[in-house]
Amino acid sequence: MKRNVLIIGAGGVAHVVAHKCAQNNALLGDIHIASRTLAKCHAIIESVHDKGSLHMPGLLQAHQLDAMDIEATKFLIRATRCQIVINVGSPFVNMSVLQACIETGAAYMDTAIHEDPAKVCETPPWYANYEWKRLDACKRAGVTAILGIGFDPGVVNAYGRYAMDTYFDQVDSIDIIDVNAGSHGRYFATNFDPETNFREFTSTVWSWENGAWKANAMFERKKEWDLPVTGKSTTYLTGHDELHSMSRNLGVPDIRFWMGFGEHYINVFTVLKNLGLLSEHPVRTARGQEIVPLEVVKAVLPDPASLAPGYTGKTCIGDLVKGTKDGKPQEVLIYNICDHEEAYKEVGSQAISYTAGVPAVAAAMLIADGTWDMGGMVNVEELDPAPLISLMNRMGLVTRARHGTEDYVVEPQMAIAEQVSCDKVASMG
Repeated sequence: MKRNVLIIGAGGVAHVVAHKCAQNNALLGDIHIASRTLAKCHAIIESVHDKGSLHMPGLLQAHQLDAMDIEATKFLIRATRCQIVINVGSPFVNMSVLQACIETGAAYMDTAIHEDPAKVCETPPWYANYEWKRLDACKRAGVTAILGIGFDPGVVNAYGRYAMDTYFDQVDSIDIIDVNAGSHGRYFATNFDPETNFREFTSTVWSWENGAWKANAMFERKKEWDLPVTGKSTTYLTGHDELHSMSRNLGVPDIRFWMGFGEHYINVFTVLKNLGLLSEHPVRTARGQEIVPLEVVKAVLPDPASLAPGYTGKTCIGDLVKGTKDGKPQEVLIYNICDHEEAYKEVGSQAISYTAGVPAVAAAMLIADGTWDMGGMVNVEELDPAPLISLMNRMGLVTRARHGTEDYVVEPQMAIAEQVSCDKVASMG
């Protein structure tokens, strides 16, 4: 049993994580939020109180922290007696926070792959360049580290594993599809950190095809999908975190990631890129100041968290899995629909942050009760997906499957102990 949670970061996803931890503090215990900007932590705490999210009276505290400072992070983990760290800060801090957890014994999780500020779209498998180098250290220390437990990466990894285990004898392909059919009403904005968002799309697009890595340019390959609720949407082949672990762990020859983009987004992105404004490399201005163009673009764009009040529409994210069962072709779409307005009503966020934050808290709860506390480093597809899917069904992210002519809520069969745990969580609200 592990208790007390340290949330690192104070952006849109951290906002959701704090609310969901508060809703389940009977299990998770004290909640601490740490960021370089203390005012953002206090704003999240105020929101939690305003929404009445705390399930029971408990500690909810803000801290100022530079998470790149390993010693300072270790000190805060020990001072707060936190046994679970949810890292939803910049992907630049992953390795520092992970190291602090290894040295203090706290469980670690994040929602995105580590990034080096000077590098973009690294050679696959990307995890091998950073996190996987700490596999042995985690095992020796008995530290649980769950990598990429947002929605994508995260839930889509679990969906791939669940589909393979439930519906197929053999899987030939997994197409991960992410469509945001919502509208924020701004001229241009990104749904999560602009710097992270743009860095994903400015270099080589890597996909896993025919059991090997294939390189494409961004917006080079597109495909239209007809999805539940959001309807027909044009998507583009995009490189993404989950491909770098699923390609190794699932044994599936084709794994691709498709993201929906409108023409307006593509046009603005193309102009910014062609002008050099999405570069991560410093330039010197006429006044002699050294600036990073991408950081300037981030500074002038709307804060993704500010989009929530006026956001309308829904998202659809899922895995279209194809293969065979009993010698016959089989196709299953396992997916989630999330409503921007409902997310805002519940926790004051838009659906993009909601879908990333809820799974991280579900994972923290599964670590807290011992279900996922395995004492080593794993990617999500290496874990039993049943308890995660069942918990999310009760926490606001319902999983559905479109299988032939049927479309239904997925309720995984679980061991008795896991079902009791999920029922206990449900009773906590």
